[in-house]
Amino acid sequence: MNNETVEAAEISEILRLLPHRYPFVMVDRIIEIRGEESAIGIKNVTINEPQFLGHFPEYPVMPGVLMLEGMAQTGAVVVLRRVNLEEMRAMYLLTVDQAKFRKPALPGDRIEYHINKKSQRGNMWWYRAEAKVDGTLIAEAIIGAMLGGARS
Repeated sequence: MNNETVEAAEISEILRLLPHRYPFVMVDRIIEIRGEESAIGIKNVTINEPQFLGHFPEYPVMPGVLMLEGMAQTGAVVVLRRVNLEEMRAMYLLTVDQAKFRKPALPGDRIEYHINKKSQRGNMWWYRAEAKVDGTLIAEAIIGAMLGGARS
């Protein structure tokens, strides 16, 4: 277990590690990475994102499923940073358990995805994830993911 602290994974590293592209990148930056153990991902919610055209035009609310995706992407970057680049792989979402949505995230909010490793078995990881805005818990879940085959 390596708890080295890394200040940040900027968007260029996130895009290098994840197969996702706009408009489906749900994490803008990752800070306070501690090995595979924990991290905080940042998502700046802006009104010009395409989901707000239909969710909901009169009262734009960040869809909960996209917050879950941001949690999963934060965990994937943390794990993929540790994989040998010659064997680059992709992370695949396995499970979302105990998901709860407590308050909406709105345009202008800065969501922090706090993830903490619960366990790892082989090529599978489980993280306890919380989404917070201004220190207030707005969503939480247990996210499970699996390291899959090589990416092309």
